Amino acid sequence: MRLLLGSGGLITPERREAWKNELNDFLGAISRVTFLPYAGGDYTAYMKRVAELDLAAGRKVEGLHEAKNLLAEIVKAECIFVGGGNSFRLLADLYRLNLLGAIQERVRAGIPYLGISAGTNMACPTMKTTNDMPITYPPSLGALGFIPFQINPHYFTGAVHYESPAGLTKYGGETRDDRLREFHEMNDTVVVGLTEGSILRIEGNRASLRGTSFCRIFRKGQPSEDRSTGSDLSDLL
Repeated sequence: MRLLLGSGGLITPERREAWKNELNDFLGAISRVTFLPYAGGDYTAYMKRVAELDLAAGRKVEGLHEAKNLLAEIVKAECIFVGGGNSFRLLADLYRLNLLGAIQERVRAGIPYLGISAGTNMACPTMKTTNDMPITYPPSLGALGFIPFQINPHYFTGAVHYESPAGLTKYGGETRDDRLREFHEMNDTVVVGLTEGSILRIEGNRASLRGTSFCRIFRKGQPSEDRSTGSDLSDLL
């Protein structure tokens, strides 16, 4: 399989440029991208935003929601791109529209899969390591299962601080590390925390970290491990 999975956070020119450079190298001559906007609520605004940010690096982007026959469109897709937003809504719609099996078949047959944020969550065995609020509930938490480990997009280290009358105040709740350790109290699967701007590239049995930042690997009962941009992550496969 060929997967390009971004954490998201493409709000800076540096991160967007890194994403587009990696995407160009990954997709090569592919000129048409089938985009799934189901993680968002307003598909028209979403497609406009994708175009404004040029997230497909100049390629033609066709919204799957506009197709008359969704399954037929997946079958003829050259590349599948699943964008960010709310992972619960996204997965619920993939089940509702009966798209999971078709996407799995096409990607396992070799067409590239691009994911950002919620789209990256979908490549995992489940969506259990999403950061999103359950605004709706899918029939199952089982996702596409292209990789054997979980990803936590938008991962960050340390505590959150918020503005208060006294200035910046430390939030007293759990850190992201705490949350992922909590995940391992009930689950055994390895989790990769992808920081903003980081990109995971998988081709066959090879995986590597690209983009502008590091990732942190969490294993049940073991200390976490940081890996820098350019690192080989093939051992996780």
